[in-house]
Amino acid sequence: MASEKVRKRWGRRVAVALGVVAVLALVVAPFALSVGIYEDNFGSRMQTPAYLERSPEEFPGLKESTSAFVSDKGRHLASYLYTSADAGVAEDGAGAKGVVVIAHGLGGGCNTYMDVANRFAKNGYAVFSYDVTGNDRSEGESVAGLPQAVIDLSHALDAVEQDERLRDLPVMLFGHSWGGYAVGGVLTDHPEVKAVVSVAGFDTSSAMLESEGRQIAGDAIALLMPYLSLYEHLKFGSCADSSSLKGFASSQAQVLVLHSADDTTVPPETGIDRYRREFGDDPRFTFVEFEDRGHSFLYYSDEARGNIDAFNEEYYAYWDANDGANNADLMNAWRAEHLDKQTCFMLDEDLMSSIVSFYDEQTR
Repeated sequence: MASEKVRKRWGRRVAVALGVVAVLALVVAPFALSVGIYEDNFGSRMQTPAYLERSPEEFPGLKESTSAFVSDKGRHLASYLYTSADAGVAEDGAGAKGVVVIAHGLGGGCNTYMDVANRFAKNGYAVFSYDVTGNDRSEGESVAGLPQAVIDLSHALDAVEQDERLRDLPVMLFGHSWGGYAVGGVLTDHPEVKAVVSVAGFDTSSAMLESEGRQIAGDAIALLMPYLSLYEHLKFGSCADSSSLKGFASSQAQVLVLHSADDTTVPPETGIDRYRREFGDDPRFTFVEFEDRGHSFLYYSDEARGNIDAFNEEYYAYWDANDGANNADLMNAWRAEHLDKQTCFMLDEDLMSSIVSFYDEQTR
């Protein structure tokens, strides 16, 4: 009789142990793996590479004023106001016909968008840009995750609204990639925005995480998506659900969406394809899709893209000849010496003129 009780007790313990093992195998281990993947991608700071950095001195007449604003968790984010006296705009923004807020992409701060800021400034706009949390001159131990871009842009718009120099100006947005996602998602809380240009942007963080994961792990990424989503919600709460589709639907802003069909970083199905299905007949929306402009150089000229292709070809030849994988300092020095920013970063003037005209329509 006693041995029967022992067997039953032992059986229950074995069942409990097997249950714990099953939970660990089916829940805890995949969640831990997902946390590791997420933090590996977003758990560190990002800095604009030195060889890509721009300075106001490269752009005659461009004036840069630096300041800061507070985002969530009390972090101070570096911000920059660009103006051009040639366009009749004072350094404090007086005389501007509107303010364009630029939201940068992932991989460093807003510095590499200075040429875009210069183009808008020379056309009479005050341009407000900033480094997202964990980027360049802004505070933050890491970039945290994709939804952080929406959070920081919302605080940037609050800063514009509180600035006596800018508060009465029509507000326009320009966002590329990560910033393209931000300029859509932020609209649910900022009805004051008059016009949005989303360049190579994506709809939701989850869409981007799945797309990136699929390129690495194939269909297996579907098994991890619930855990990645759970972790992102634990970090960002409801902001993890930020969506350009939702933002566009809640806003009266005019929207210009630019994308390239060959973009492998942000595939069209994560962004423009979704927007066109939902808003293709809406007169507020204009969709422009190129065939072969890729991701990072979509708004540059054909000549510039040819020059950067030639530069990259020389760079990788030098890499192969000099053990580039194990000598980052040497490779960075080569890029700094050989990259001609004037020829590799020539804007597509026709495209930029159409963006300026798009903004101008909202200032009349």
